[in-house]
Amino acid sequence: MSENASEIFVFDTGPLSAFAANNWLGVLKAVVGKRRAVIPDVVAMELREGMAKDSRIGAALTADWIEHRELTSDAERDAFADFSELLVVGTRNIGEAAVLAIARTMRATAVVDDSAARKAAASFNVKYCPTLRLLCWSIRDGLLTVPLVAELADDLLASKYHYPFPSGGFERWAKENGLLDGN
Repeated sequence: MSENASEIFVFDTGPLSAFAANNWLGVLKAVVGKRRAVIPDVVAMELREGMAKDSRIGAALTADWIEHRELTSDAERDAFADFSELLVVGTRNIGEAAVLAIARTMRATAVVDDSAARKAAASFNVKYCPTLRLLCWSIRDGLLTVPLVAELADDLLASKYHYPFPSGGFERWAKENGLLDGN
């Protein structure tokens, strides 16, 4: 993959829930490869809540390639407070704030699809990556194919996951945005 092999990915609830509920979690595992995948305890809690609606989400909780981690240090708690100020409204976006806090303190990449979380990451210079970018990198590296990712994207769109193109539009969107180029 185009990124550093020692990289750590910190996943948000949304991508893990959507991939697990649509039986595509194995694709994320392949994309992560030998890198570390981490979720904060808040994301684990949100995944458990999601299991009440869809038991398939439990696969993300029991996956042996995903490390669960609490925010324990002062730096992590301070970072969580910073991101909470930007993102948390009531009980919304607590997971995103925790993901960004861990990503900032571990110098990891936050895997977030929510635009508010991406903007918050950018405001604190935290490295982030939406799932579509991860998938496109994997296509360029020969790990995944365009037809596979197009099918995956259509499945997620059918389950009401939000992507910036309609069903059947992945390849066109990726080409228009230069995400399948080797640059």
